[in-house]
Amino acid sequence: MIHKRMNRDGKTFIIAEAGVNHNGSLGLAKKLVDAALEAGADAIKFQSFKAQNIAGIYAEKAGYQKQYTDPRASQLEMLKKLELDENAHRVLFTYCSGKPIIFMSSPFDLESIDLLVSLGLEIFKIPSGEITNLPYLRKIGALQKQVILSTGMSDTDEIRQALDILVLSGTSLEKITVLHCNTEYPTPMKDVNLSAMNTISNLFNVNTGYSDHTRGIEVPIAAVALGASVIEKHLTLDKEMDGPDHRASLDPGEFAEMVRSIRNIEKAHGDGIKIPSPSETRNREVVRKSIVAACNISKGEAFCESNITVKRPGFGISPMMWDHVIGRTATRDYLVDELISLE
Repeated sequence: MIHKRMNRDGKTFIIAEAGVNHNGSLGLAKKLVDAALEAGADAIKFQSFKAQNIAGIYAEKAGYQKQYTDPRASQLEMLKKLELDENAHRVLFTYCSGKPIIFMSSPFDLESIDLLVSLGLEIFKIPSGEITNLPYLRKIGALQKQVILSTGMSDTDEIRQALDILVLSGTSLEKITVLHCNTEYPTPMKDVNLSAMNTISNLFNVNTGYSDHTRGIEVPIAAVALGASVIEKHLTLDKEMDGPDHRASLDPGEFAEMVRSIRNIEKAHGDGIKIPSPSETRNREVVRKSIVAACNISKGEAFCESNITVKRPGFGISPMMWDHVIGRTATRDYLVDELISLE
C-alpha cells in the first residue's frame, strides 16, 4: 500500500473548496482565500471553466441547483454568471503565492487545463463529472503532475478505467490520490458510504482521501480517522448567499473547527506501537496491583492461597509472580495489606 501525503510533514492535506462560492466576484474570491488561510487550510480550490464549453443550451440543472438559484435560468446561464476569467485566475494565483496557501482549481474543459498549466499549477484536481471524459483524462495524465481524482457517481470499474488512462498517459500511480465522494448537495448520511474509501485503497493500491458534501464536520473527521490523506470541503462566507453550493458548505468558523479536529485526530493516530505512553506511565503504580498480605503473617510462615491476596498499589511484586511466591517463606512479619517481599 502506498502511504504518501502532499504535506511534507505527513499531515492530512486539507483543501478548502471555494468552488463557485465567489458568485463570479473576484473580491469575494479573495475573501475566500483569506478565510481559508485563517481557518488553517493547506489549499483553496476554485473551478475553471468556460460555460459554453461544458454545458449545452438544453442541459438541465441538478435538483439542488434549481432550489438555490433562479429556477428560470438554464444550467448554461447559471454557469456563465459563475465564471472566473483568465485575469481573475492570474490575480488569485498571485494573491495566493504571497501567502502560505496553495492555489488550486478544477478544470472542467480542455481549454481550462491549458490555462492552469500556464499558471504553473503542480496539483491538478479532476472533478467527479470528468471521470468518464477520455480526452480530458489523457490530457491531464500527460502533464505528469500530482493528480487528485474525485469519484462521485462512479463505480469501481469506472475508477479503474480512469486510473489506467492517467497512468498510460504518463502519470505514475504514486502521484495520484483518489477521493471517495458523493455528489449530492448536501449528501444524506445514509449515502455517505465512507467505507468505500478503504475499498478504493485496497482495490487499486492508491492514496485515498475524501471529498465531503454532507452538512457538518463529523464525516471528514471520521475519514481522517480511517486514514484519508486528503480532505476537501466546501467553504463559504455566508450560507444564505444565492448560489448552488453555499448551503452544503461550511462557514469560516465551522471550517476552522474541522481543521482543529482533524489535526487532533492526526495526533491521536500515533505510531501504532503499543507501549505505555509517557502521560499514562505514572498511573501504572496507582491502578495496577501487587501481592499483599491477606492477614497478619509471622516470620517463617509459608505463603499460601489463604494468607496472601492481590490489591493496589502496583509497585510491589506483580500478581503475575503469584505461583513463584506460593510456598516461599516469609523473611519477616507482615501486617494485613503490606506488600509482600521475597528478600
